[in-house]
Amino acid sequence: QVQLVESGGGWVNTGDSLRLECAASGRALSWYAMGWFRQAPGKEREFVAAISAIGDATDYGDSIKGRATIYRDNAENTVALQMNGLKPEDTAVYYCAASEQYFSLIKYGVDYWGKGTLVTVSS
Repeated sequence: QVQLVESGGGWVNTGDSLRLECAASGRALSWYAMGWFRQAPGKEREFVAAISAIGDATDYGDSIKGRATIYRDNAENTVALQMNGLKPEDTAVYYCAASEQYFSLIKYGVDYWGKGTLVTVSS
């Protein structure tokens, strides 16, 4: 079992940067590929970013590619998402996710979800 807790969300202006963090407890994070998804009001949950268990592979959703970087620190059991050049369409609840399989994760095959943190980008 893994418990995931997101932090770092908030209200920002267009063009600002924001760093989201996900802290894990329970089983060591090094067992899991980790990722971020988001869900805007009235829309389906969308893949944002993923990083493999040892950090040697990353992947990004088309909507955020080039404006975000995902990091992990297995010693600290944390994963972070640095987002730059934020736009109003980035407004969503951002969820941390864990999966034992990297390629399952990027196809929404998630084993554990956090409860989410809200990011609001003002125009």
